[in-house]
Amino acid sequence: MVTAPVVTAVSPVTGAGTGGDSVTITGSGFADATAVDFGGVSAVMTANSDTEITATSPPGSGTVDVTVATPSGTSATSAADQFTYQG
Repeated sequence: MVTAPVVTAVSPVTGAGTGGDSVTITGSGFADATAVDFGGVSAVMTANSDTEITATSPPGSGTVDVTVATPSGTSATSAADQFTYQG
């Protein structure tokens, strides 16, 4: 059975509203990741392993959910995937 990815943590949890911050996303099911979104806005990302992705935050505002998409689906949102823009 193939399952959708799961995001368990985002670090750091805050970043500049202008974007450009390196953000480490941890969880599971990331090996075939095709996209990372910050509140629906695509981010440049690298899947380092099945459990870690490094992404560059796009410009944004407020608190958003960071989601990971794979051919198996998109991660569900939770408090663990939230990223807050400052400034």
